[in-house]
Parts: sequence; C-alpha cells; structure tokens
Amino acid sequence: MRKYTASLSAVAVALAVAGCQQSDGPQGEKISIEKNPYPSTYQPMPRQSTLITNATVLTGDGQRIDAGDVYMVDGQIKQVGIDLDVQADVTINAEGKWVTPGIIDVHSHLGAYPSPAVESHQDGNEMTSPNTAAVWVEHSVWPQDPGFNRAREGGITTLQILPGSANLFGGRSVTLKNVPSHTMQGMKFPEAPYGLKMACGENPKRVYGSKGVLPSTRMGNMAGYRKAWIDATEYKRAWEKYEADYDAGKNVEAPERDITLDTLSAVLDGDILIHNHCYKAEEMAMMIDLGKEFGYHSGTFHHGIEAYKIADLLAENGNCAALWPDWWGFKMEAYDMVQENVAIVDAVKNSCAIVHSDSDTTIQRLNQEAAKVMYRANDNGFDIDEAHAIKWITSNAAKSLGVADKTGTLSAGKQADVVLWNQNPFSVYAKAEQVFIDGAKVYDRNDEKYQAQSDFMLGQR
Repeated sequence: MRKYTASLSAVAVALAVAGCQQSDGPQGEKISIEKNPYPSTYQPMPRQSTLITNATVLTGDGQRIDAGDVYMVDGQIKQVGIDLDVQADVTINAEGKWVTPGIIDVHSHLGAYPSPAVESHQDGNEMTSPNTAAVWVEHSVWPQDPGFNRAREGGITTLQILPGSANLFGGRSVTLKNVPSHTMQGMKFPEAPYGLKMACGENPKRVYGSKGVLPSTRMGNMAGYRKAWIDATEYKRAWEKYEADYDAGKNVEAPERDITLDTLSAVLDGDILIHNHCYKAEEMAMMIDLGKEFGYHSGTFHHGIEAYKIADLLAENGNCAALWPDWWGFKMEAYDMVQENVAIVDAVKNSCAIVHSDSDTTIQRLNQEAAKVMYRANDNGFDIDEAHAIKWITSNAAKSLGVADKTGTLSAGKQADVVLWNQNPFSVYAKAEQVFIDGAKVYDRNDEKYQAQSDFMLGQR
C-alpha cells in the first residue's frame, strides 16, 4: 500500500473530487493518506519512584485530601491516599505544602510567537486566506522559546499551541508536553488529537474586509464556514467512494489530494477537535448549529466573554468554554463581560469551564488566574472551594484537549503529571516548588540541575 507523506499542491475542489474514475485492467496500487506524518518522538526524562507525603492534595476531580500521600511509579500515579505503606526511591515530606495535578493551558502561542517578540519570529498567523486549514502550527513552533521554561516554573505540564485568529480557519493546533527538547516532535504529546483553530467575529471580517474580499461581515463569516464544510463533505465522500470501490475490486483512480480538505474532513470524521475563538453568545450559538448542520462537534469556545449568557446551551451540547478571569473591553465584541463568567458557566450541570491564558506571561501564574475567578465568584454569592476550582486548569482542560484518559487528575493509572506547591496554589504567594511530568522531575525551584535554560538564553544577559 502506497502512502502519501508529503503535501501536494491545493487544487480546486472540483478537481479534488474528480477521482474514482473507473478504467479497464487490473487494479493499481491503493492510495491512502498518512494521518500522522510528523509523529511524536517524546521520551520521558529519567525518573524514580517518588512518594510525596503529608501534603494537602487536590486530586483534580473534586476531592481534597488533607495530610495526603501521592505515590508515583514508572511514570504513573500508583496510589493516592493517607499513610500509604509503600517503598519509594525518593520520599518528599510535604507537610504544610499542597499537591495538584500538572496545570494544563488549552490556549497558548508559545513557540509560534516566541520571545524575543521580534517580527522575524511572528509565525503564528497565516493571514493570506480566510481558510488556512492547510497549515499546522507545529511547523512554526520553536522549542527553544524561553517561555516554555517560564511556564514550567509556574506548574504548566501540558499546553495546546494554537495558530492565530485572523482567519475563519486558522490551521491545526498541537498539544505538547512541557519538557525541554531540541525539537517540537520531542515535546509532542503522544496520541493527543489535533485541534482545528476557527475564529468568529471581528478578526476575520476586519482582516479580509480591509482587503476587499469575503468576509467583511459576520454573515460573510458564516457563508465562508459553510462553503468550506460543503467542500469538505464532498471531498470526504469522494475518498470514501474510492475506498469502497477499490475494496470491491474495481480499478479506480484516487481523488486529488488537498491538505486543506484533509484537515476539514478529519474534523468530520471526529479525528480533529474544534477550538473556536468566539466572544459573543449569539455567535457561539450559531457555531453550535453549524456543527449540527455538517455533522461535527463544535468543540471548545475560547475567550467566550459572553459565555455566561448561554451557559445552559454550552452544557447541553457538551461544549467546553476556555475563558479569562478578567480580560475584557479591548474591542466591542469583548465589551459585555462579567467577572463571574467562568463560575456561571461552571454552575450548570455537565458544564466544562476552563481558565486559559492566551499570554506568555499569565501562563506563568495560571493557578492565580483561577484564584481570581474563585474569589470574585465567592464574593458574589457562589460557594466554590479549591478542590473544585482546580478542575478549571486540570481535568476540564484535559477534557477539552481529548487527553482526559491520560492526564488531568491524580488518579491511579494516569500519567504522573504533578505539581508540589509551597502553599495553597490559590494564594498570591504560591510558587511551584517541584514539577513532575510522567513521574520525572522537570523542575525544582531549589535545585539548579532542574532549572532548564533555553540554548538561546545561554550567554544572554
């Protein structure tokens, strides 16, 4: 079986679906599309069995264990409880300290918009077409970005890198493990699904309206999405017909390859998750309906300033909402904000509220960004404790990224992504003391051996 491993030039959809032509004679070699041509090469760092004892443990699934123990073996959470009777290579007495799952940021641009923030490094926004689903942000990620190290110092163990929001379809995202690496593939989270960045509202209509092309209005945005999904539906149908005809013994020609439609059809197959930059309530509702029209799930809404207005609709349709605690007012679609936004979304049964950063600085204190929400909500009549609020940056975030079966909670069998904090992580004084990824210590505030520096920073003052 011959596989495509390199991109072919994009062609008109009419040509792309013009394959499946039957001819006389024996079958040619079957064509199939390699879905993962840039696989993860991630390998865990050296690790030992580790027992953390006497800590206040927030498990990430709503539980709090006082004077609790966390036991990590072979890169996994082995046990969580009180007074565990186990043997470990390393025992850490964490009396007075707190333990949480590793923090997950579902919205980052590290590596694609790295530091130093100079024009030659601005590789996250392919502003050349309203539909750039062909691009993959991983091909822009610079793993030497010092921001990865700063984020790790704040307890970030997993993060999704997204392309920018200028286009209706911005391209594929990638989920990374926040480990030092010389290559992007060495950070790539094994088996994590790809995401597709979409964008509603002002950004695409401003960028392309200024160029005199569709879209220049919100109705133009919607027309652009629908046209793209119609093309993707036809492309998917053409490949399915080719597969069926070939398997039936017919000598048929494969459809032409189109890497834009590869991504969109993979969404229709359920292999790629939607991550949609969308502020306004009515637009999020339209995007839910758009997904229903074309048979895909509308995924996670990012920024969602007005998510509180449709919290019930989001929960009913299984949409996560990745939100800021207090960014608002910087443009009209970001105007109608309440600081209880996350808490209101979270209050509905079966909800999936998340606190995200979209920033190379706030990613360093995402725990305290969540603390802002908890404080503001409780000051206005909510009753949210630390055991619940930690879900906004751990288990709910893992659900959004499609990795909840692997990380996000301190549960037996999950990856040992763990943060040891010097005190309550929702305190303004909280600092991550030690960070573990797959049971390997990747950061220690008190040991320079575990304070990785980017090659770029060596020799810098």
